[in-house]
Amino acid sequence: MWLQQRLKGLPGLLSSSWARRLLLLVVVLLVAYWYLLAGRARGAGRGAEPSGAAALCLQAAAGAWRAQTQRGDALPLPEDAAGGEGTAGPALAGNGWVLLDVTAGRLWVRPAGAPAGPALATEYPALVRLRALGGRGEARAALAALRDGAVRAVRCVHTGPGAGPGDCVTVREDVVAHRGRPHLYLQRLRIANPTDRVVAFEASSPPAPGGRFSSSLEKAGERQFVLSSGRLALPGGNKAVLVVVAAQKLVSRLQVAPKSHFDETVLSVVHTSEPTEPARLEETFGRLREAARKEMLEVMQMGVEDLFQEHQQTWSDLFISGIEMRKITDAHTPSSETVNMTLYYVLSTMPAPLLDPLISAEDRERMEGSLNYADHCFSGHATMHAQNLWPARLTSVPQILQLSDLWKLTLQKRGCKGLVAAGVHGLMQGMVLSFGGLQFTENHLQFQADPDVLHNSYSLRGIHYNKDLINLAVLLDAEGKPFLHVSVKLQEKPVRLYACEAGCMNEPVELTSEARGHTFPVMVTQPITPLLYISTDLVHLQDLRHTLHLKAILAHEEHMAKQYPGLPFLFWFSVASLITLFHLFLFKLIYNEYCGPGAKPLFRSKVTVPDSAH
Repeated sequence: MWLQQRLKGLPGLLSSSWARRLLLLVVVLLVAYWYLLAGRARGAGRGAEPSGAAALCLQAAAGAWRAQTQRGDALPLPEDAAGGEGTAGPALAGNGWVLLDVTAGRLWVRPAGAPAGPALATEYPALVRLRALGGRGEARAALAALRDGAVRAVRCVHTGPGAGPGDCVTVREDVVAHRGRPHLYLQRLRIANPTDRVVAFEASSPPAPGGRFSSSLEKAGERQFVLSSGRLALPGGNKAVLVVVAAQKLVSRLQVAPKSHFDETVLSVVHTSEPTEPARLEETFGRLREAARKEMLEVMQMGVEDLFQEHQQTWSDLFISGIEMRKITDAHTPSSETVNMTLYYVLSTMPAPLLDPLISAEDRERMEGSLNYADHCFSGHATMHAQNLWPARLTSVPQILQLSDLWKLTLQKRGCKGLVAAGVHGLMQGMVLSFGGLQFTENHLQFQADPDVLHNSYSLRGIHYNKDLINLAVLLDAEGKPFLHVSVKLQEKPVRLYACEAGCMNEPVELTSEARGHTFPVMVTQPITPLLYISTDLVHLQDLRHTLHLKAILAHEEHMAKQYPGLPFLFWFSVASLITLFHLFLFKLIYNEYCGPGAKPLFRSKVTVPDSAH
């Protein structure tokens, strides 16, 4: 009844001009908002779909990369890395001595005998560039293959009159700096022409005419290559670093027949000198040219596939160790892409002295000893949330080199000098240890992560403990409670390993190589001590419980409840009571105003008074 009375007054409300104008304005705004929203959705839908034959071809050519990216084995790179112009991001391939900026086609080198010295940029055009003649459009994509240590790019060139992918030519490119041969880098070019027409490419191969590198053509039987020489002036003196590059020569114009393929790998050998006085330039140049010529002839006699396989095996051995992010619940923890990108770039800038065949037996034994048991590394808090060590974005080679120097300095100051001296293998181990806060002591390996940040799930694999490899993961159960999972990969003769959780109040558990591994609860002690201990000495772990002198041992959820107890119950009860009383009072006012005795009508209607009879 009350609602009917109020609705009867609605025509009276709309009889006023201002009400009709307001209603019209609201309707117009709603229509305009709906139109703009629908137009944006249609535009977004069109932008998400590939357009053009080259884009469709690229989608098919790069389809296999999607699975690698999802597994974390590859990182997509900006389109500029596929051969376009711009510096949107670094596409880097390196082995510590030779660094290749694939985006800019620039070569970076380190002076001989200075693995810790700064990398120097040269003006040598390090890579072959292919330009399609008569192309109607192109689409590019590139990625960094983490486990292969390579930058891969693919280009699709639309050459025919049709609009289908069958009228496109695919150009694939792989660039690697050989990890086992510090002076060698390779560029593989593959062109697939499925069309019915001959396709021509113009190749700009090093050295570029008019550059600062002088060159000469060398011949050895049926083989020939270009020997280029240049110098890099050092600031603050008259010394210079000499650079000699031997590179296979590619013809300036390529023609690919219909329904055929073109496959070529360009080998390049780079030799550098120590900082050299002007009086010794010619002598040093002669020595470097002879060394480059000799190594070039050696690698030209080897199979290209053997060289690639050798490099990939050596690089993949590095990634036996690593970090895997599984579940991230805050904005301060680096993503899986950030972690993989940082590992790849930093390792690309580090030499590998353990792979040097000329290393002495004494140095090798010392480095392997540091790698297998890095005593007192890593001391201090975990680096997981150090955003300057795990940056979300890197945009240039100098920035990558600065990051590498920062990592080396951090590890050296945290008790990991032996690992840094072991080169790329030691640096990988140090980065893994630092991420989770793992530290080697005289008798055990301890996991001293902050209990308050265990809401993230991650795993650390390939932690060297003597000759064995340990995998440690922080996982979450169905209720979101963290627990630790440990597994061991035995390398040589079986060695017994034991582990116990914080406080070591329970009997230590023997770690085996079972696939299911072992789980440990997360216990938090007062005062705070490491969450897990691993050792080969069972008696040491049994004695450890008597030396910690703890006040209490809590489950992780009990610790978090004490850390964040929240406000007392009386406070929340008072707030809820006040809110309830306020709403009851407000309801009473509204009811008395419109529904109680003497309530005023909600709308005023015009009443027509009939004319009195005359």
